Amino acid sequence: MKKIFLCDGHNLAFRAFYGIRELSRSDGFPTNMIHGWVRSFWRLEDDFSPDEIWVFFDRGGCPQREEILPQYKANRGSPPDGFVEQLEIVKGLTGAMGYGWAEKEGMEADDLIATKVKELKDHDCEMVIVSSDKDLAQLVCPQVKQLLPPPTANPRLGWRMLDEQGVKEKFGVSPAQILDYLAIIGDQSDNIPGLSGVGPKTAVKWIQQFGTMENLIANAGRLTPKRFCSVVHERREDLGRNLELISLIDNAEYSPTLPASVNMEMLGDIFSKMEMHKSWEEAQKRYLAK
Repeated sequence: MKKIFLCDGHNLAFRAFYGIRELSRSDGFPTNMIHGWVRSFWRLEDDFSPDEIWVFFDRGGCPQREEILPQYKANRGSPPDGFVEQLEIVKGLTGAMGYGWAEKEGMEADDLIATKVKELKDHDCEMVIVSSDKDLAQLVCPQVKQLLPPPTANPRLGWRMLDEQGVKEKFGVSPAQILDYLAIIGDQSDNIPGLSGVGPKTAVKWIQQFGTMENLIANAGRLTPKRFCSVVHERREDLGRNLELISLIDNAEYSPTLPASVNMEMLGDIFSKMEMHKSWEEAQKRYLAK
């Protein structure tokens, strides 16, 4: 069965950026993220042998979600110095390494991944989503797994593969219940407010007891601790809004760059301009020896 990796470009780019610091070209142009990106993807190739790799990038925010919640992702601020410049190099590098990739103005990488998953559902393939973003756990099913990158704070944990049981062990709920779970607790990274005072343990208990958000709201008067009975009833519209924000769009229209053979000329040009001579030597060993 064909194994297709669907990678969250911005998520992996930030991890590469912070995973290696203080690397730059002789003229001071930063190269830390580029080095980390190459090493991460070569590690993916070596450890998991995917038949095909796709990378999806955010571009220009998400007006659709910002219309629902104006402060959506407003807490993120500007990217760190050196990130944007390297990201453009990374995109060129992604194509040169033979990976398919895509971005679309006003669309998030998560939505492009969800669209690709839907597109491939009827194909005889195994899909692996590569990202630490918990929103993407809603896509996990028998055909789809999620691969969590090594945590920046504890890289020794290594890559961790989540199937349906793995999602349940990590979050306490099934992939089908991830939306309800996140709607209750919110998502700090996306600036989506959850129910004040309700943590993961309480959210899991409620979902296990009532099954769905609809049933939870309908039974708000039976909730424990009792102080949350009125809170859930009064904020039922906020919970519905959160569900809409966290639900992934799976019908995005986009024009991808398709996977192809490694472009050694382009790869050599990028590595030369970035003064990544050891990476170019390794690339020649990896790709020309095949």
